[in-house]
Amino acid sequence: MTAIQQVQLVEAESCHDLALKEVIQSVGREYGAIGEGFGPSDPEVLAMSQHYGKAQKSLYLVALLEGQVIGGCGIAQFGEHSDICELKKLFLLSEARGKRVGYQLVQACLEFAKQQGYQSCYLDTLTTMQSAIQLYIKFGFYHLDQPYPGTTHNGCDVWMMKSLTD
Repeated sequence: MTAIQQVQLVEAESCHDLALKEVIQSVGREYGAIGEGFGPSDPEVLAMSQHYGKAQKSLYLVALLEGQVIGGCGIAQFGEHSDICELKKLFLLSEARGKRVGYQLVQACLEFAKQQGYQSCYLDTLTTMQSAIQLYIKFGFYHLDQPYPGTTHNGCDVWMMKSLTD
């Protein structure tokens, strides 16, 4: 990706669902996030656009480069906690990494979360996803010793939280 190529962030629509599924699942395989207990196996991955929307205080953003899906990231309420959201499914194709696409996605998702009135943001990931973990730390996420109660991703081994009120 050269400097003149612009990445566009758009809300997920049904026309993005198949490409998003392929990105999420292929990147998941790359990092060993395969099977039950990992985000790429969640049922929502089959049709991301149907599981996010402002009516549910959730948003999934798709990163497009020249009209092609290169990744995405979302925000949704965490379980029954109306004041806690979850940063969900930040997955980028290898060619999109290291080019601030992840930064732009996380920044937009956290801004949306604040606008929705969430007080904290939770995420879970894998130790193998070091560049993502470093990105989360830049945004002020801190490590938890264990998963936050209610997480469904029991295959993850890194859990992080961030206050949205500072």
